[in-house]
Amino acid sequence: MNKDFIGESLDRVDGRLKVTGAAKYSGEYKPAGLTYGVLVPATITSGILNAIDTKAALRASGVIAVITPFNAPKVPGYQPDAPRPMKGLKLFNDNKIHFNGQPVALVIADTFERATHAASLIKCKYERQSFATNFHENMETNSKPAGEQHKEYVRGEANAYKSAPFIVEESYTLPSEMHNPMELHVTTAIWDGDDKVTLYTKSQGVISSQRAIATAFNLEQKNVQINSHFVGGAFGSSLRTWPHEIAAVQAARMVKRPVRVTLTREQMFLLVGYRPLTVQKIGIGATADGKLVGITHESFSQTATYEDFTERSVNVSRFLYASPNANTRYKIVPLNVGVPAPMRGPGEATGAYALESALDELSYKLNIDPIELRLKNYADVNPETNLPWSSKYLKECYQQGAARIGWDKRAQKPGTNRDGEWLVGYGMGGGAFGAYRGKTQARIILSADGTVVIKSATSDIGPGTATAMVVIAADRLGLSADKITFELGNSALPVAPTQGGSSTVSSVGSAVNDVCVALKQKLYNLSGKPENSTDPIDYTNVLQQHNLPSLELTTESDVNPDAKKYAMYSFSAHFVQVYVHPVTGVVKIKKVVAVVDGGKIINMKTASSQMIGGAVGGIGMAMTEEAVIDDRYGKYINSNFADYHVPVNADIPQIEAIFIDKPDPVLNPLGTKGIGEISLIGVAPAVANAVYNATGRRIREMPITPDKILKG
Repeated sequence: MNKDFIGESLDRVDGRLKVTGAAKYSGEYKPAGLTYGVLVPATITSGILNAIDTKAALRASGVIAVITPFNAPKVPGYQPDAPRPMKGLKLFNDNKIHFNGQPVALVIADTFERATHAASLIKCKYERQSFATNFHENMETNSKPAGEQHKEYVRGEANAYKSAPFIVEESYTLPSEMHNPMELHVTTAIWDGDDKVTLYTKSQGVISSQRAIATAFNLEQKNVQINSHFVGGAFGSSLRTWPHEIAAVQAARMVKRPVRVTLTREQMFLLVGYRPLTVQKIGIGATADGKLVGITHESFSQTATYEDFTERSVNVSRFLYASPNANTRYKIVPLNVGVPAPMRGPGEATGAYALESALDELSYKLNIDPIELRLKNYADVNPETNLPWSSKYLKECYQQGAARIGWDKRAQKPGTNRDGEWLVGYGMGGGAFGAYRGKTQARIILSADGTVVIKSATSDIGPGTATAMVVIAADRLGLSADKITFELGNSALPVAPTQGGSSTVSSVGSAVNDVCVALKQKLYNLSGKPENSTDPIDYTNVLQQHNLPSLELTTESDVNPDAKKYAMYSFSAHFVQVYVHPVTGVVKIKKVVAVVDGGKIINMKTASSQMIGGAVGGIGMAMTEEAVIDDRYGKYINSNFADYHVPVNADIPQIEAIFIDKPDPVLNPLGTKGIGEISLIGVAPAVANAVYNATGRRIREMPITPDKILKG
């Protein structure tokens, strides 16, 4: 076959399995003797668990055991003398309470319902201690995180923006956004003797999960088997091994039977991370013609008292625009809450919200079109490192996005564009995210019937990883896609990185590319023809001629050594049209255009889905999502899907995804970069900027709700 598959729109290879229910997720495996674990939450926010009464629970029907800090077998990796002591919350290792809802016990029973009932019978005695959950009242307790990467950054002169004739100095607030994919976090643990364990768990990286469980229980890594064949969404919540996963393994060892621990929806708000509440202070100054003089970006971000979480919220201000002076500071504020986690576009999405909002404010002070202002400060090389970009087509993103949204209909003066009783506004926001590639192995097996199986221990949290790999293999081998299968989600497969940071196609795709090229070379050698021959060969005939039932190869793909000579990023520009009702404050998002410089696009169909999904997440950030704590008790009051608002179908308009689709010549042999993060980065400020353009009212605290618009 001579058809080029890359860039076409192949249906998801696992789509039928998912829509028919044949795809098995981590909570659907039922080993013999399966038991069920339910976590019991603390009802105080800080203090000591002095005693726990488990008698009634143990007498309840079907209950097998109750694990508490007072009877739990020690987890080796939790101990201070461990070779590599584990960080974070160590369930049942001590009796200290760090946040409301922290698990204090695990009830194990023969059914989930019986375990749930028994958990309600647990009684605890606490010594209450003072706590802090109000971010704004505790901002002064901030500290600079440890590590060279978090030191204050200065290019040129610090706070140089203050000397500019036109200045914007504002604060921008993002509330906590909670990780709540459709699939709950579920872990099933099965021991084989005392030194081997198998887990079915929701993981973005089966190899990293394998390593974490081996470290926790002092096992050889090869004796830990992680299975995560299908993942019902994660967005970053499964980038690490959480304490409830270790508790499931601990419980299974204790009761000598398989144990499944399923988090409730409310526990999902507490135990698997979230985008942290962040207050950002931006100072930005420019000359009258729009040239930037300086940018100062300071971020204060929520973390836990027991573990520091950091992200790169200020970094985007160092390189996105060609400002001669820039300085950034990053601080964290410890509170009695669960620890945050990376969430789609981590750091960069938060930072771009502040930077792109401030830049929009500056455009009005200068009376310059927001796109023109960005073009006046376009960075032709990375200002932070002085390295050339491996590729950058952000100007094309601006041009195409403006044309498709109808930017020429935008009124420069806010509040003057109407359609009937509705105010009409247009806004845009840009984004950037690092383009990465990691060392990856892939194995290929060509069978005598002409079918191909490729294996690599990556994960798929929804973008269509297997589909992209089949497209690459079909293109490189010249086979039809229905002859190719890609296996993933299994730690016994060849090593692959965790799915995160928009790097899977770059990393795993490169390995698939390389192993396919190696297989073709081997087949040409066996056929006696040169690999660059224009004569096609019949793969099955070659195997038959050499009496081979199959041919198997494993290769490893690594980072391009020339990559360090370049700044490698994906870029995006998001454009939004909104209608705002001046009497009610209701905002309707009418259209979103997302334009991406993400290198060569492997599969247009799944890539477009990625962009649409990211835009939906950005709309949630701008319009609906906000976790609310009652600071009297330190407890979330909207930890459910009725009160925590995510965008629904009625909130989502037409979303158009456009790809520049030009290959990056440096990052990998496919020319891809990555789109998972930049699909969201820049959407929230585009919405906020459009609302201002419609109303003349600048909302600097997300989400944008009618009361904030009416208050002005």
